[in-house]
Order: sequence, then C-alpha cells, then structure tokens
Amino acid sequence: MDFFGAQERARRLTAWLVLLLIVAVIGMVVAAVAVVALAMVLLDGGQSAADPLAQALDPLLLGSVALGVLLVVGSGSLVRHLQLRAGGSAVAEALGGRPINGDTRNADERRLLNVVEEMAIAAGLPVPAVYLLDEPGINAFAAGHTPQDAVIGVTRGAIQTLARDELQGVIAHEFSHVLHGDMRLNMRLIALLYGILVIGLVGRMLLRGMATRRVVRGSRRGNGHAVLLGAGLALMLVGFVGTLCGNLIKAAVSRQREFLADASAVQYTRNPAGLADALKRVAAQGSELRATRAEEFSHLYFSRGLPGLRGLTATHPPLPTRIRRLEPEWDGSLPEPHAMRETIAAAGSGDERAQLRPPQATAQDAGTLMPTTATLVHRIGEPREQDMEQARGALAGIDPVLLEAAHESYAARAVIYGILMGAEPVSRARQREVLIEAALPDVLAELERLDQPLAGVQPGQRLALIELCLPLLRQLSVAQYARFRDCLERLMAAEDEPGALQWALHRLVVVGSEGATHHRGSRQSLVRIEDAVARLLSSLALAGNDEQARAAEAFREAADTLGLSMTLLPQPATLQELDWALARCRQLSDDERIRLIGAMASCVSHDGRVCPREAELLRAVAWSLDCPLPLSAMD
Repeated sequence: MDFFGAQERARRLTAWLVLLLIVAVIGMVVAAVAVVALAMVLLDGGQSAADPLAQALDPLLLGSVALGVLLVVGSGSLVRHLQLRAGGSAVAEALGGRPINGDTRNADERRLLNVVEEMAIAAGLPVPAVYLLDEPGINAFAAGHTPQDAVIGVTRGAIQTLARDELQGVIAHEFSHVLHGDMRLNMRLIALLYGILVIGLVGRMLLRGMATRRVVRGSRRGNGHAVLLGAGLALMLVGFVGTLCGNLIKAAVSRQREFLADASAVQYTRNPAGLADALKRVAAQGSELRATRAEEFSHLYFSRGLPGLRGLTATHPPLPTRIRRLEPEWDGSLPEPHAMRETIAAAGSGDERAQLRPPQATAQDAGTLMPTTATLVHRIGEPREQDMEQARGALAGIDPVLLEAAHESYAARAVIYGILMGAEPVSRARQREVLIEAALPDVLAELERLDQPLAGVQPGQRLALIELCLPLLRQLSVAQYARFRDCLERLMAAEDEPGALQWALHRLVVVGSEGATHHRGSRQSLVRIEDAVARLLSSLALAGNDEQARAAEAFREAADTLGLSMTLLPQPATLQELDWALARCRQLSDDERIRLIGAMASCVSHDGRVCPREAELLRAVAWSLDCPLPLSAMD
C-alpha cells in the first residue's frame, strides 16, 4: 500500500467523519425536538386555550432544545479530546492495561516485546510502549495520535495462545494502522462520538437516580418526579438515536480499514498463513473484552471486542471473510481451543535473539549499493519480510549488555548520553564534566558501567538503540524528563563540532520522546523554502564527504534532482540552523516531501554506494520528517 496515499485517504475519511457527525447531530436534534413537542401536547391535556402543537413548535423553545443538544455533544467531545491528549496510553489504561516493563522476565511478555521492537525498527518507526490487558480473549489494538505517542495493547489470551508467527501477523496488522494514519483517525472518532453518547448516558443516570429515590422514599410522588422521569426517558431516546448513529459511523469507517490492515500485514511479513492462523484462533476461542469501557473503543481492536455488533453496526468484517481473503482454499475448519499456558518466568533475559547470528561487520563496513531514488521513495512506510530479518539480525549483533540496558530506566538514559557524546577525547571529557554537574548519580554510575560496551557500538546500531530506549524515556516523570532534556542540551553545547549525524540522532531522541510539533496552516513548496532545503542538503553532503569538491558534486546532484538552482553552503551548519531547516521542511506537502527524500538519497549516494553512517543519517532525518524508511530500503 502506498504510504502517502494511505495517509491522504485517512485525512479524507476524517472529513467524511465530520460530515457524518453533523448528520448524526441533526438526527439527534430532530429526535429531541419531536420528544419535546410530544411531551408538550401530552402534558397540556387540552387544558390550555392555546394550541398545544403551536406551543410545542415555538421557535424559541425548539431553538433552545437544539442549542442544548449541540452544547452537550460539543462539550462531551471536547472533554474526551482533552482526556486523550496523552495519546495511546490513555486508551490502554482506560481498558485496564498495564505497561510491560522492558526488563520483564516473563517469557510470553518478552516474546511480545521482541516482536514489537523488531517490527518498529524494521519499519523505521519509534518503538511504541506495549500494554498488556488481563483478558482471556485474543485481541490487540494500536492507539495514539502520532507514532511518537502510540501504544500497542495485547491481551494475555493472545500472548499465551498464539505462536510467534501468528503473534507477528497480529502485530504487523496493528503497525499498519500506525503507518497509514488509521490510528489518528480512530482517536478522533473516539472524541467526536463520545459527545453523541453523553446524552444517552445523562438520561441513563437520571433514570437510575429516580429509581434509587423511589426505593428510598417509598411512595412519595410529585410533579418533579414525573418531570425528571420524563426527561430521563427523553434523553434515553435521543441517546439511542445518537448511539445508533455512532455505531453506524464507526462501522462505516472501520471495516474497510481492517481489510487494508490485513493486506498490509501480509505485505510486511510475507506470511499470510501466520495472520490467517491467528484469525482462526480468534474464531475458535473468542476475542470479546470484559473491560467496562470496551464499547467506546470497539473500532480499535484487531477483532470484534463486543458481542452483538453485526450487520451494519459491525466494526469488523466477518472472520470467515477475512480468513478466506488470506487463505482462499480454507475449508472452514478451526483449531481446537486450548487453555492458556501458565505464566512462565524466562531464564536469564528470556531473549530469543541470542540464537540469531549477527550480520557480518565486513559487509556493513564496505557499504551497500544504493537503489534508485524512485525505488527508495516507494519503500517509505512499507516494511517487508527482509526488513524484519535485518532488524532481528541487527538486534542480535548489539552487545547484550546494551540491549538489557536499553530496557532499564537509568541505564537507558546512560545509553542515550553515551551515543550522543562526541568522538573526540577533548569533547568527551568536557561532556562528562557536564553530566557530572547535571545528571543523576544513578545514571552516571550506569554510564560508567556501560563505557566499554558503548565504545564498541558499530555504525548502524545507534539508531536501533535509541529506538529501544524511547518507550522508557516517554514514561519519565515531568521532573525526570526536564533533567534529562537539560542534560541533552548541555551535551550538545559542550561538543566542539557536532556533526549532522549527531544532530539527527539528537533530534530523533527529542521528537521520539516529546512528539513532533505539527505545522498548522498551508503546506509549503520546495521553491518557497529553498534556503532551508539548501541548508539541509549541504549538511548531508558535507557529512558524507571529507573533500569539498566531492561534497559539491553530491550537493549538485541533489539540487538537479529537485530542479532548483542552489549553492552548497561551505561551512557546517550549527545545531540551531539545522533545527530551523528541519522545521521548515516539515511544512512541505506530501508530494514535496517525497521529492526531498529522493534528493537526500541522491546526495548520500552520489558515488553509487551508501555506508552505514550515511544510511543511519538518512533514516534519522527521514524519520524526523515523518517519512519512515525501512531497514532494507537502501539495499
């Protein structure tokens, strides 16, 4: 599936969603007006000389009812939007999920983390936080506004029942939602539809309150009681209309996206049998969730999370239909349901990567042939089976001490500091002094312990280590993160000449921890931000070439790719200049960003080859431009 095309389709669906919401609200207003008009006629009972129907249709009364409905829907949506600002973690916690610690010794949890980490690194995405739902059903979801605040939630039933290739198919399905904009669309859907549901919830609360008062106060009756009872019934009726509309909207938006996510998962893993077998397990053992708020998030799940949603209100296609799309010859048989395994404590780290053979260093050092620019651009946001294999091998090649450190809070911060410290002894000594002044003692102790393993980090491994650390960085408290961010800024300021790669990795840490600042307003063209493009491409050319003449050739090739008349800026850019250039380039439209990524690829591969440092730099900058490059994109 085309990455940018999928993003654009998700944006169009958002526009349709708003239109459908308006239609639903109009339906609720009509229902509310009809209820009020009927109540006015019945309560009058012919006692008034005035025409009761005329009173019921009084424009002032009807306008007040319509305004009341709009205020309830709008305020409900706003409240839910504010509650979901934290991203996917808010959804996972609402469903009763708990984050899985990176240093878990549970074998099933460790296997799940391995699969999620491999998928993220293969796709060029930040590693999301992983939440475990203590549910027996087989289900999963992806939630968040951006890849930076995304989480993957998986039920205990899934990790204790599914084989590794089946679990990998489920996770690949969820990553498709992250890559293709479905996740952001689903979060907006939650907030918008909650306002519709609020009216029904208010009516239900009124009815429950009246029932409680009747039990407590016995036979005490009065007009107030009747009015409140009627109001509760009226709101329940209007809420029913809203709930029906909400379910229809969720179903219309969700079903087709599930088919596309299944297709993308097969593209990523090249293993349709894994996903098909996972769906068969779901059909045999169930996927329903027991959480109180499961209905609110029903369109997020891998499979149907609630009983009863069928036909037009079904948020997911029928399981047999999904299975036959993956396995046309399926005869309808299902595996025997089996009990979930007991919780198993893993021996040692519980990491299955120890059995994998790391890639040969000599092949990395020599560099790889660069594919054509058109091929590379086509691979944006489209991981494949070879990316998964490369990610697995790359992680197996990292020192196990560092892998373990990336999953522990203090040690993860030490890993980041070590990666971002300069190579020159004088700069490193100055940076250590800065950290002694500003960093926590426990982090400094970890940095000292990891000194030798960090010195052995190979080109191409830094990006993966940073991605592994990101989930823990996002879990830091406000005070902890403020200190961490201060240390990052001091580290970069103490470096004599921070290179483009060091800057790009620093930006990756910041954006991966805090999220990107999205530009609001009209999209820019390359011509209008030519100065920023020249600064960024000049930095890439100078980073990959020691000789000025060769850097000029690389820059000229990139400029020709864009059709722009630009001149190489001979001096390396400062960190502030690069931050400014990147912020400007993030304002580009999708088509223009595609062209820019192509020019960047031409710049780093003007000699026909790309070394691991250049590949790492290109992937880090593309990552910051919301253009995730899979690992094998530069093979």
